Amino acid sequence: MAERVRPKVYSIAAHRGFADALVAGLVPRYSEPEFGLARLTLLLPSSRARRTVSEAFIRHAGEQGNPGLLMPRMAVVGDLDLDEALGPLLDPLGADIPAAVDPQRRLFALADLIAETMGESAPTGATLLRLARETGATMDRLLVEGIGPEELVGDAVLDLFGSLSGHWQDSLRVFATVQAKWLGRLQKWNRLDAAARRNRLFDFAAESWKRSPPGTPMVAAGVTSAAPSLARLLRVVADLDEGAVILPDFDLTMPTDVWDELGRAGAAPEPGDTPFARNDAVSHPQYHLKLLLNRMGVAREEVQPWHRKGLAASPPERSHAIGSLFLPPEASKTWIELPAEKRRLAGVRIMQAATPEEEAQAVALLVREALDDAEKRVAVVTPDRPLARRVVHHLARWNILADDSAGRPLAQTAAGRAFLLTAEVMAENAKAVPVMALLGHPLADGGMERGTWLRHLRTVERELRGPRLETGLRPIRDVVEKLVSTHKQVGDWWQLTESAIAPLTDYQPDQTARLSDLIDTIAMAAENLCGEKLWAKEDGRSLAQFVEDFRLHAREAQFEIRPRDVARVLVDAMEPVAVRPPYGGHARVQVLGLLEARMNRADIVICAGLNEGVWPGRGSVDALLAPPVLRALGVPGADFRIGLSAHDLAGALGAPEVVLSRSARDESGPTIPSRFLLRVQALLGDLLPKHTDTRAIDLARAMVRTYEAPVYPRPRPMPNADQRLVDISATALDRLRGDPYQFFAGKIMQLQALDALDASPSPAWQGEVAHQILEEWHRADPKPPIVEIMKRVFEERNVHPLMRGLWQPRLERALEWVEHEVAGYGDRKVVAVEAWGEMHVDGVRIHGKIDRLDRYADGTLAIVDYKTGSPPSSKMVEQGYALQLGLLGMMAERDGFKAASGEATGFEYWSLAKAKTDGNPFGFGYVETPLKVGSKRSGLPPEDFLPTTAAYLDGAIAAWIKGDEPFTARLNPDYPGYDTYDQLMRLDEWLPHMDVEGEEA
Repeated sequence: MAERVRPKVYSIAAHRGFADALVAGLVPRYSEPEFGLARLTLLLPSSRARRTVSEAFIRHAGEQGNPGLLMPRMAVVGDLDLDEALGPLLDPLGADIPAAVDPQRRLFALADLIAETMGESAPTGATLLRLARETGATMDRLLVEGIGPEELVGDAVLDLFGSLSGHWQDSLRVFATVQAKWLGRLQKWNRLDAAARRNRLFDFAAESWKRSPPGTPMVAAGVTSAAPSLARLLRVVADLDEGAVILPDFDLTMPTDVWDELGRAGAAPEPGDTPFARNDAVSHPQYHLKLLLNRMGVAREEVQPWHRKGLAASPPERSHAIGSLFLPPEASKTWIELPAEKRRLAGVRIMQAATPEEEAQAVALLVREALDDAEKRVAVVTPDRPLARRVVHHLARWNILADDSAGRPLAQTAAGRAFLLTAEVMAENAKAVPVMALLGHPLADGGMERGTWLRHLRTVERELRGPRLETGLRPIRDVVEKLVSTHKQVGDWWQLTESAIAPLTDYQPDQTARLSDLIDTIAMAAENLCGEKLWAKEDGRSLAQFVEDFRLHAREAQFEIRPRDVARVLVDAMEPVAVRPPYGGHARVQVLGLLEARMNRADIVICAGLNEGVWPGRGSVDALLAPPVLRALGVPGADFRIGLSAHDLAGALGAPEVVLSRSARDESGPTIPSRFLLRVQALLGDLLPKHTDTRAIDLARAMVRTYEAPVYPRPRPMPNADQRLVDISATALDRLRGDPYQFFAGKIMQLQALDALDASPSPAWQGEVAHQILEEWHRADPKPPIVEIMKRVFEERNVHPLMRGLWQPRLERALEWVEHEVAGYGDRKVVAVEAWGEMHVDGVRIHGKIDRLDRYADGTLAIVDYKTGSPPSSKMVEQGYALQLGLLGMMAERDGFKAASGEATGFEYWSLAKAKTDGNPFGFGYVETPLKVGSKRSGLPPEDFLPTTAAYLDGAIAAWIKGDEPFTARLNPDYPGYDTYDQLMRLDEWLPHMDVEGEEA
């Protein structure tokens, strides 16, 4: 019997640096005098790994002083996680293997099959596409493991079926049915799933090379995927005469009992057992390598060490410490007895920041400091893309251009955001907020000069601010028509704008339409607004490719959705599309994601974002197949990716200098340190303080630290005598006495708060609408029903349907109460409505508008003020903080109103709020007098009301208008004023320093 040939499988230890160590060993082993390495073929896991190895070859040549270099042929085996295809070596044109189905075509086909299978219970729109995407991901997961659809109805699954909950049973039934129908669809199209095609190509290459070995060297380096078909191919490569498989960071020093503790890893101990046990250590960084070796049929003892090291190698003790760091649970008990050389982490520092912003600033400082050494290369590795972007922006302050090689989701780029804003305008039927956001986007200018475009936009936006309007373009068009008289060019701007976005409103939000037609309309509108800039840069080119593919297959599938769902559909579809920056960043700085960092090495590696849920990411349960089903089928558990993240960290820890960084909080609250970081801290034990780095954090804090500011004093503005000479409105006297600062800011400084865009209707707006309705009704002759006027005013103001539904019924009943009360007058009649009046007191003009002025039969007058809410109390009137009725009464007695004058004896608030008595048949509306009349025990007597009001007015004029009293902020803390100017007066800074009497402590 022939002796078994030992497969050529090697491991490069973590401390050696994979790419540089690989090159250092390949060059002397495979280079030829005339051809260099041109006859060597390298199988690499991804195109990014190919770039990393190419850079390592260049560095090696530079170190050796070689002026030129013939590099090997590098073939990519592809990585589904990176959405990469196989390289040309493994994708031969002559192979009789069908092409892979387009991912977008599969998405819409699966959505159609799910809807057909689930019937009336099937979701629609974005939810249906999301379910189709999850179904495709689960199918790929099974296909990568070589599991066919027939195994879903095999004995292993059927034996479990009865023990599953109803939800999992239904999900399994739907998934199996959809997959069976999908295979029929693929056969009809003569296509294969990408994962199934990879399996066939791997098997094709394995059979070809086994039957007819290549005549040139073949080396697979850095491939760690444990897919069965790929494992078979790697075994063939390892058995070739001039072949080899080189694994990254495989721990050859791990004790046998620890290796056994990792679990089955695909090797069932007995026939019929599942290849993965429940207690397998799938989160261990060596688990996926054990799985790969088991599927290759290679014993751990057959793996040989790679005895070359790279340029950025660290001491061998680092690999021993990394092996100890990730021991499985039982073996971790030996930490307490570990010798020093097994736990030595010299060169590893731990850094904790308070916030992600502080962490990013500290990381950027470390990069900046490292670049002072002309030979040092720096890599920032993090799965947290927002943190990576923060680091990139901070480095730009020092003119260090560092590109985030993991890219940005297409939905978060400038072009992608413009496209999605256009979709939101369609989805929300041109609400004011998405329309203004789209028109203000940096790419939008409609072909105008950007400054001119923005001036017109801001003019219109300011007029649109306020309560929520009806959807559609009509409310905006009405605002523009009012502006044209004073801003003529706004009309031309709006004509251009409306022509671009009007097609977006041609669809009814709840009426289904073809998705391809909606995308056509969105793309046309976005291009009309942004021009060629939309498609110009790398994000625009990615967007153009996405739109073409997505639209093509949506049209082929005739997929229909409601326009209101189109924005969500596009966000889900665009989020997985990564836009990577073009080359041109700093040659010695890299900002990498976990996938990009594999096989990479730098002199200093900063592992940032080491928080639970980030690194490692949150483990997720498959949404369609229950964990016991996956285990029975032979699919690794949900924690398998945690082991890959641990392996990524183990590889990064092999660098000469390593910084492990985290922040104690994020935008959602306190964070939990990564389980990996906690292991590092536990392994270090008493040595932890020596490895804690606070210097960069201190510098980051120093950059934003300033001198401690003195306590901000309570504002007491002191305008000069000329500035104080202002008029006083009937409603402003209360503010002048209660909070002089508010009067100063509003009247003297002329500062007014801007309403928010598409704001929720405020009480002030409700009062304005109610007053307009009442004024028009009072002035009408003959008087129509007040409800008809209300409906017309609501229509003119484009009142939002939600507001109509919530407020209109109550307002209608209250207005009918007013109509009933006024119609019942006999000896009293209305003589003025919404009339302006004024008087002069000590040379100061006092003015105001009266809601209603009535005359009694005896010739005296009644002052009426309408309120949509509760009126001021008698106590407030007595304290001098509700003097409006009194001032209006004084004006009436001093001939301040042209419509009528005389003695004012009645002072009434007519509230439109809920009635206080059961006798009101309308349920809303009541009259209240804020004086001590009838059975009331508080308030001013009627005969004292106007004299007291005059005294308060005289005192205010003497103190603040003619005198030199400061306009003190919150002079009376009990005054129930608005909070409009609280930020301006910096209330939160000085209020805590006030004593109980309102004086500075």
